[in-house]
Amino acid sequence: MKKINLTFVLLLFVISICSAQRNQRLAYIDMDYILQSIPQYIEAQNALNDKVAKWRANLDKEARQIEVMKTDLSNEKAILTQELIEEREEDIEVKQQALRKLESLYFGPDGDMYIMRKKLIQPIQDQVYNAIQTIASRKKYDFVFDKSSELVMLYSNKKHDISPLVLKLIKIDVKKQDKRDKIAERKKLLDSEGKSEEAKAREAKKEALKQKRLSDREAKLKAIEEKRQERLKAREEKRRLLLEKKEALKKAREEAKKKKLEESSGSEEKKE
Repeated sequence: MKKINLTFVLLLFVISICSAQRNQRLAYIDMDYILQSIPQYIEAQNALNDKVAKWRANLDKEARQIEVMKTDLSNEKAILTQELIEEREEDIEVKQQALRKLESLYFGPDGDMYIMRKKLIQPIQDQVYNAIQTIASRKKYDFVFDKSSELVMLYSNKKHDISPLVLKLIKIDVKKQDKRDKIAERKKLLDSEGKSEEAKAREAKKEALKQKRLSDREAKLKAIEEKRQERLKAREEKRRLLLEKKEALKKAREEAKKKKLEESSGSEEKKE
């Protein structure tokens, strides 16, 4: 109640100042209307709400398990020894501490909810604030109020509502960003295609070099084989000539021996 009275007094104070200084310009926005008119904000808020629902479901599940443990202990306490009771109570305390730690992990000052909100929603809110500052600077407004905040507005003239201007500026910025993203994507695609062509050229050059090495190796092996065949052929030819020479010598000896025998036989016949 005191807070509302304070904001009411503050509003009256601002109005009184504005009345005293007629050259000051006022405007207001409806932040709820603006945010609910931005599709990206709705998507981000829905994603955050889904996560929050899952986190709360996990917490509720753990809390129910603790309640079951407490109920079981209460029902069985009469038949348990003091040592077992203390063990059960210790287990319950451990579970409760783990639950508090998990809750802090989800919803603490630096928890998952804060991190996700900062990642998804903060950029959109910053975009809205930047648009408000741009319009206020262009239109030379001295004050811009948020109609949906705690500052109570007893009356607001629609002509001072710059929410449509804020939305229009945000849409323009979104279109510009989309255009920049498309240009960047196209450039990335062209660069990728260029790199792909370069990669193909490198692969072709590499394959050509590989084929040249294989061809050179085959030619070298072929030359080695040809030389080996030539050496074998030369050895065979040499061997053949040696055999022929040996056969010729043998034949010559046989003929000489035969001739000698014939001569010897002829001389004996003459003597007789």
